Amino acid sequence: MKKEGLARWIVILLVLAAVVVPLGSWWLSKDQGAKIELHARMPENGGWSVDTIQAKVGQPIHLRLTSDDVVHGFALGKSDMESWLSIFPGEYVETTLIFEHPGKYTFFCTRWCGPNHWRMHGEIIVTGEGDPNPGDSLPLFLQYNIDIDAPHYAENIPGSSPSAARGARFSNRLPDYSIDTQTYLLISPADLWLRLRSEPSLSDLSDMDIWDIVRWIWDRQNSSKTQSLGVKLFMALASAAHGESGRGDGVMVRGLPVIDHSRMGAGLVRPPDFSDPHVLLGASPAILEGKIIRGGMGTGMPSWGSILSRNQINSIIGYLYTIAWESIK
Repeated sequence: MKKEGLARWIVILLVLAAVVVPLGSWWLSKDQGAKIELHARMPENGGWSVDTIQAKVGQPIHLRLTSDDVVHGFALGKSDMESWLSIFPGEYVETTLIFEHPGKYTFFCTRWCGPNHWRMHGEIIVTGEGDPNPGDSLPLFLQYNIDIDAPHYAENIPGSSPSAARGARFSNRLPDYSIDTQTYLLISPADLWLRLRSEPSLSDLSDMDIWDIVRWIWDRQNSSKTQSLGVKLFMALASAAHGESGRGDGVMVRGLPVIDHSRMGAGLVRPPDFSDPHVLLGASPAILEGKIIRGGMGTGMPSWGSILSRNQINSIIGYLYTIAWESIK
């Protein structure tokens, strides 16, 4: 009897093992998600070893990244998810991504790795249930038929660096249109200054007071977090051409001719000097957004509209204006 009982328990345990082990393996696999080893290489050497990644909503993707040549970087585009990594030759770094919405996302290199650095991007295709990844709306320059190639040289600029803190003192005197987000997007700082300068209710203020107000209006549209992201993106994607200080003297454009900034886009030339307030203070955010999305303009600038989200582009724009404001002595 004892032997029969023991045999019976052995059979029961074997049956349970046959059920539990597959279930356990399925659960662990479901929990762990996909594991992908991703090698970064200069575009001339093949770029990313995997340039299309398949994923599912809510399922983690575990990336194990390394470089096969020089220092590279990794970041997500078309997403507000923060995932910035440095990738060093012969070393591995890991990150886990979880997407809440189906759609197409991008990833790109954040370290200048050669003349074709801007080509180092790939795509993450996320499938599954739920609302799709919020798509970008039609660019403002197309919505409002704005010619982003027309000259936008600012004739009027501040005599000294404007102060948002000083401008805030007059916030309760401003007309409603001046602090509307749509006004910020569609008008340049120089044009808004002219409009406010003509307001009878502000006639007692000095020209510098009006510039302080304009600086305050611009700063309130861009939080410190937004500007911090803008700095990172500018340094990662644009500094090789525009230079780390935005003067248009990056390593990629040395030797190209410099032109009058009022004739931006006339041939293969160096980018404009963003530290010259005449350049940026005459451009609206809608114009700058259009230039970043479309690229081109004779300077070899790539199109970033297919790689970056609209929020990422707007963060770069906010940082560009900071360059202009702070360059005024």
